[in-house]
Amino acid sequence: MKVLVVGPGGREHAIVRALLRDEAVTTVEAAPGNAGIAAQVRCHDLDAQDGAAVAALAVAGGFDLVVIGPEAPLAAGVADAVREAGIPAFGPSAAAARLEASKAFAKEVMSAAGVPTAGAIHVSELSAAQAAIDEFGAPYVIKDDGLAAGKGVVVTEDRAEALAHAQACFAAGGTVVVEEFLDGPEVSLFVLSDGVDLVPLSPAQDFKRIFNDDAGPNTGGMGAYTPLDWLQGYTETDAAGTERDFVEIVVDTVAAPTLAEMSRRGTPFVGVLYCGLAVTSRGVRVIEFNARFGDPETQAVLERLATPLGALLLECSTGSLGPGRTLEWARGYAADVVMAAENYPESPRRGDPITGIAQAESLEGVAVLHAGTALDDQGRLITNGGRVLAVVGTGDSLSDAVRGAYAGVQEISWDGEQHRTDIAAKALAGQIALTVQDTTGQAHPREDATEDLPGWVHVSSGKVRELYRPAPGSPWDGQDVVLMVASDRISAYDHVLSSPIPEKGIILTQLSLWWFDQLEAAGISHHVVSVEVPEAVAGRAMICRNLQMVPAECIARGYLTGSGLAEYRSTGTVTGLQLPEGLTDGSALPEPIFTPSSKAEQGDHDENISFETLSEQVGAELAARLREATLRIYALAEGTCREAGVILADTKLEFGFDPAGALTVADEVLTPDSSRFWPAESWEPGTAQPSFDKQFVRDWLTSAESGWDRNSGQAPPELPQEVVAATRRRYLDAYQRLTGTELLL
Repeated sequence: MKVLVVGPGGREHAIVRALLRDEAVTTVEAAPGNAGIAAQVRCHDLDAQDGAAVAALAVAGGFDLVVIGPEAPLAAGVADAVREAGIPAFGPSAAAARLEASKAFAKEVMSAAGVPTAGAIHVSELSAAQAAIDEFGAPYVIKDDGLAAGKGVVVTEDRAEALAHAQACFAAGGTVVVEEFLDGPEVSLFVLSDGVDLVPLSPAQDFKRIFNDDAGPNTGGMGAYTPLDWLQGYTETDAAGTERDFVEIVVDTVAAPTLAEMSRRGTPFVGVLYCGLAVTSRGVRVIEFNARFGDPETQAVLERLATPLGALLLECSTGSLGPGRTLEWARGYAADVVMAAENYPESPRRGDPITGIAQAESLEGVAVLHAGTALDDQGRLITNGGRVLAVVGTGDSLSDAVRGAYAGVQEISWDGEQHRTDIAAKALAGQIALTVQDTTGQAHPREDATEDLPGWVHVSSGKVRELYRPAPGSPWDGQDVVLMVASDRISAYDHVLSSPIPEKGIILTQLSLWWFDQLEAAGISHHVVSVEVPEAVAGRAMICRNLQMVPAECIARGYLTGSGLAEYRSTGTVTGLQLPEGLTDGSALPEPIFTPSSKAEQGDHDENISFETLSEQVGAELAARLREATLRIYALAEGTCREAGVILADTKLEFGFDPAGALTVADEVLTPDSSRFWPAESWEPGTAQPSFDKQFVRDWLTSAESGWDRNSGQAPPELPQEVVAATRRRYLDAYQRLTGTELLL
């Protein structure tokens, strides 16, 4: 195989080195390359953004594959020109490269694909930018909408600095995207795709700021390392009950939906999707997409790749990657340190002679990759760009890899050289903390946010509950069960509120258990196995069968209110079901209806869907079974509620399959958090009904008293103590009315 690598930088040097390790690759050439690349392969002097010139070279040279490295040639359509010439190209089309070329376009795609990301506003003039940054608040995040070589982003607490960056972008004829700030450590994950299938590489972390401790302006990146040990324990359990690690989470929630959306638009993405991610207290969120390998992460990641790179990139370029592709990696770690020119990232000085590279490369486990280098008239190696070199170290441990990289840096010098001295320092010191939101909505270290329960291992956090699996050697070890622990957290409008409701977890767990008994007596299967739980969570925890969950919310409505009322007022229907005219808030429906909704990721919003859409998603037979089971449970519960003087307006249920294949009701059931309960004696259609559920909290949040705009993207305010106390009383009243007994707390 003969491969042409297009681009002049350190990323391209890393690609060239990896291709040379592939025995199936007979020839590697570059265009235009740099001095370091030229020392290893033949280089061609041409403009990397000239698609016609690159295509002509590829044809004349008989290349079997063209790998396009930088973002500018991709945005200029070089991959399109090469493909039109009949040669496979690794890199997205100009249309697909808009994922990087336009931040606003990327946000649009993410929104359509349901990808979790920061809230954002696209603006084109200063007054709109002022309004946007004031809406999101500090720290302010301002991004140049177009390509900026990784330096078009300003993150600052200084409002004037943020607006100055926006104004500079406007003055240059551009626009900006203003975003909410995302907490948590950042991670880079490359995902290779042939337009249909994909395969992820090893996660890495890079360092954007020019100075130590993440100070100073953003750069293209001052160093990176991989793998990330602090991510090893990051897992979540999906809606189907399957535990996923970090890479699986990103593939399932970010990469695969994005690639599917690009294909749906008729612009399949072929190449590498760079996912820039923040691991926030609310879960993984996308910071940005790039349409190419990241620099300097590529230098570290490809140093460990054992799978032959040439064959891998050719598979992507010819649509033959296939599903389930896996990669092999060398043992150990890799880290790189970028050495930059004086005045970088502003106006880097060029032409300074470089010494010591041979000495650095003689060190074991050290490689020097060139980016901004050239030869002068005397044949001396000189600086020719901002980021000049990346020194890569490898080793059995991260500390060995970092030590090797810095040993190489110490051998190399030129006038004005600058580099960071803290690459991977926080990881080595164990100072990178993954966080989750606690019961007050505050972010705390992940390991501190959940209870240490003997015999159980925490696996995931939901909005209002925690899930644990049996620990090895525990009494439940080997059994396919989970411990479901209800918290006192309360959620509303897709936010976990900062104010917990005291003993809510106990009240709702005990009410669920009472309802499960009623359902079991009626022959309806549920997931509870035992309530013999650790003392620390007694009363608010259940040991349950680990079901294969159905990815849908099953809602039965006997009365019109909430989102159903909003849809009815607009269309006369609820999830496509035609209803009689003249219904008002609180009206009884002629008969109960089944109105499913999507099952959203945490932090996102469930959306009502039609029965036809549900059938497409889960199959017609299962959709019919879900409808029958939901309406049967509603009918049983509605009768029980009426005997207690309570109207069950609607209820939301979740189902899964047990190991024997039986459809089983799961999660909490028929509680004030999943149902609307109204006192029968005060029911009056046409007005908002008093309730025993958390509608009381929703009403306060949307009142003038709270001062909160639910469309602002900001977190809701703290609940007043009287609202907390009144909500707790409503939960207790619901329990007492329905069960006929008082709950002793």
